[in-house]
Amino acid sequence: MTNVYSFDGIVVFGLLLICTCAYLKKVPRINHWLLSEKKGVWGVFYKAAVIGTRLHIPVALSCFFMAFYVMFLK
Repeated sequence: MTNVYSFDGIVVFGLLLICTCAYLKKVPRINHWLLSEKKGVWGVFYKAAVIGTRLHIPVALSCFFMAFYVMFLK
């Protein structure tokens, strides 16, 4: 179980947010509804989707290494 208030919990939350927003960007209705705002609180989802789509290889590697860390080293 990962604690949200620890550093690795924040990293896991960030990676899940980035991966989820990048996936939801491919769905047309959700893309228009959730990712249309580029500023403010809703802009966080847009920026996470942009990070996920442009840096998909480093994000995927980070997810893999974080999963290995949480499952075997922690």
